[in-house]
Amino acid sequence: MASKSKTGLFALGFYTVAALFIIIAFASPFWLVTDGKLKNPKFVKIGLWEVCFNGFEEVHHWYDTVFKGCWWIFEEEYYIIHDILLPGFFIATQFFFTIATCCVLVSMFMTFMYIKKDKDDDNYVTLLVTLGTVLVIGGFAGLISVVTFGARGDGRDWMPNWEHNDLGWAFAMGVIGILFLFPAGILFLIEARVQKYKRLHNMQSREPSSHTMHERKIGFSGHTDI
Repeated sequence: MASKSKTGLFALGFYTVAALFIIIAFASPFWLVTDGKLKNPKFVKIGLWEVCFNGFEEVHHWYDTVFKGCWWIFEEEYYIIHDILLPGFFIATQFFFTIATCCVLVSMFMTFMYIKKDKDDDNYVTLLVTLGTVLVIGGFAGLISVVTFGARGDGRDWMPNWEHNDLGWAFAMGVIGILFLFPAGILFLIEARVQKYKRLHNMQSREPSSHTMHERKIGFSGHTDI
């Protein structure tokens, strides 16, 4: 790995933690879980893409169906309760956290390029600006997601036995990961600014001053008359 500044190394550290936590949260069905105090809870746990029931039955529908086990949230069997399973706030949570995860995945490739590129590369500053911007955008999208779910996820108008439902560890990891995206992105942007000014300074120091050029012209033009 080419030598990197402390700012760049800190940015890489924040990004690594953020990426790990966000990917785990994205795939884990532990955003909302039962607290374990009920003997036979109808709801067990739910993540962004998987839900687990234990004898859940929606009495407001004509269908006499009891839901058991863990299934993909868009499973055809769940179609009859999509209005309950997928309220607007949960769809918003899925959408914005997916954007954040996509930003993390795209940033993996750019981070690899950042590690390999030398500071003198023509595209080095552009890469840093792009990487930092993508991470900050992902941070804002993820923040909308976790705030939305945190405000509504354990409410009484969603999963059954709401008073025994708690926000799970996967949600907590998602929150931490999203918060770490901001310092990662900001530090990459700071590093881009520092490298840009260093390049401008080096360019100016290489250009001879007008006074020096004038003295050189006098020296080459000839001698003074006596």
